[in-house]
Amino acid sequence: MKFRKRIIAGNWKMNKTVSEATELAVAIRQELAETSDVDVVLCPPFTALAAVAESLEGSTISFGAQNMHWEASGAYTGEISPVMLRGLYCHYVILGHSERRTYFGETDEIVNRKAQAALASTLRPIVCVGETLEERESGKHIEIVAKQVHGSLAGIAEADLKNTVLAYEPVWAIGTGLTASPEQAQEMHACIRKELAVLCSQDAADSVRIQYGGSMKPSNAAELLAQPDIDGGLIGGASLEARSFVELVKIAKERN
Repeated sequence: MKFRKRIIAGNWKMNKTVSEATELAVAIRQELAETSDVDVVLCPPFTALAAVAESLEGSTISFGAQNMHWEASGAYTGEISPVMLRGLYCHYVILGHSERRTYFGETDEIVNRKAQAALASTLRPIVCVGETLEERESGKHIEIVAKQVHGSLAGIAEADLKNTVLAYEPVWAIGTGLTASPEQAQEMHACIRKELAVLCSQDAADSVRIQYGGSMKPSNAAELLAQPDIDGGLIGGASLEARSFVELVKIAKERN
C-alpha cells in the first residue's frame, strides 16, 4: 500500500473572533510547532486568516480558508477569490462542505469550478463529499457519493488530483454527536478511492488522501484512523479547543 501522510485539518466554521482565533492558534502552535510527520491545517473564518497566519509563521502548521469564489476578481459582493487567499500565503481551501451544499445551494458543478480555480492558484483544495441520513437509509449512499466525486473533480489532471484532499463527511454525523462506525467509514473511503481510480488512475487513487469528516474526536479517532483508507480527519467541534485538537494530531502520529 502506498504511504500517505496523515492530515488533520481543523474547520473552525463561523466561530472565533480575531483575538479568540489568535489565542487558539498560539495554543496549538505551542504543542505542534515542529510536527512534521502529520500535516496539520487550521481553517479559521476569513476575518481571522491574516492573524492566524501571523501566529503560525515559522512553524510547520499550515492554514486554509473555508470557502472561496472561482473567479480571480469581479463584481461578486461578499466573495473571496483564490488570488486573495494566495496573497495571504494560504495553503488549503475547504470546498463543497455539506453546509455549503445544504444552506447555500452549492452543486457539484460549482464545487468543480472552485476546485479547478484553487488548483490554478496553487491552493490545495479539500473537497468534501457525503450523503444524508435519508440517502443512506434508502441504500443510495454509495451512488450519491460516487456522483459527487465524479462531478466535483471532473476534468482535473492527474498531477492536480494528487494535490487534492478529499473529505468524506456523512452529513448525518456532522454536529449531531453521531459518528459512522469504523466499518461504515472505511467502506465509503474505499468506494471513494475506487471512484478516483475510475476517474483518473489507480496511481492517483492510491496517492490522494481521504479524510473522515463526521464528528471525529479523541475518543473515536484511533479506531477510525486504523482503517486502511482513512488518512486523517476534517475536524469541526473538536478543533475549537486546543487540547482536543492536539490530542487528535498525536493519535494520527501514532497511526503513521
